[in-house]
Amino acid sequence: MNYHIRLLHCLAVLMLSICSCSESIVGSAPIRDLVLIYDGGDHRKIEWNKEKFGPYVATDATDDQPAEWLFDGFLFLEIYCTQDRGFAQWYRENGARKEDWIGLIDQYLAPDRDIVALNECVGEKRREISGTFHRRKIVVSLPEPIAKQTDWGNLNGKELDFNNDADRLEAVKWYIDLLIERFTQANLENLQLSGFYWLTEQATHTRTFIRDIADYIHKRGLDFYWIPYFGADGYTQCKEFGFDYVYLQPNHFFRDSIPDQRIQEAIDRAAAAGISNEIEFDERVLEARGNRAARLAAYLDTFEKNGLFESNNIAYYQGNDAFYRMKYGSEQDRSYYNRLASIIARRQKEFYENRE
Repeated sequence: MNYHIRLLHCLAVLMLSICSCSESIVGSAPIRDLVLIYDGGDHRKIEWNKEKFGPYVATDATDDQPAEWLFDGFLFLEIYCTQDRGFAQWYRENGARKEDWIGLIDQYLAPDRDIVALNECVGEKRREISGTFHRRKIVVSLPEPIAKQTDWGNLNGKELDFNNDADRLEAVKWYIDLLIERFTQANLENLQLSGFYWLTEQATHTRTFIRDIADYIHKRGLDFYWIPYFGADGYTQCKEFGFDYVYLQPNHFFRDSIPDQRIQEAIDRAAAAGISNEIEFDERVLEARGNRAARLAAYLDTFEKNGLFESNNIAYYQGNDAFYRMKYGSEQDRSYYNRLASIIARRQKEFYENRE
């Protein structure tokens, strides 16, 4: 009996491998629905473990409905590491150092959390969901080498000086290479590293070498992502900078003084620039934390009216883990989770059926 059980297990593993053999561990790939996962700073209290990722990876099966895939893209990012050091301009007084950059990679690829935990969660869902499996795509943010920083650290025997664009570029290229190497070594059978994200949300302080970074990412066979804020410097030049996927923030959810019309204006601006949009909410969407669900509804209604759910790639800002909390919140919270999850599940099914 034990022999037959082991044989069946081996066959199952073989079939899983065959299903995803056409997708590489590292390589460019389109992403339909990209969710932002913030982690890496010493202020974060959320543990991104296998259980936490469940509501992001797939819907629950019911008597009437099988489980379905949700987000196919996960963007791991962080804005600052300590109270005085940040990963991009303006977030903190000083720039993060080389050891802080390495610390991000160490955390993202640590056992039983972040990317590794996501891989395990996806693996479990694969056993529940029939059909061709497509690896879930990973995008990792690039820390900004902040202008004028001189204490970042040593690279190849040289102390880098971020007054020089050449040194700034060398630091970013080193980080790209290290992340690709570490991700490949992790041998995550359910995930694919598909690109890097530029953390700073405007081009003001990095426009002199953004294109060089894009060229290097493309040389490594990956894509370059960006999510500028509404009206950000350089968002209309994103193609010149070499970005492959860009999502414009409406910045509507956060302030009641901003009318719902802002979402339509962001959609119109994005369409004129040939880019996509972001849906935004955070924990204040919850009935018990601010009851701002109507602000989220305005995004969903406006995106539906403009047909974005039918045709566009979309990014999803959710604060910390608001999407997870919506699923386990009040009846109202769950209704919004179910509405958004239903939209994403349909988009995923249509997107990948059209690619097969």
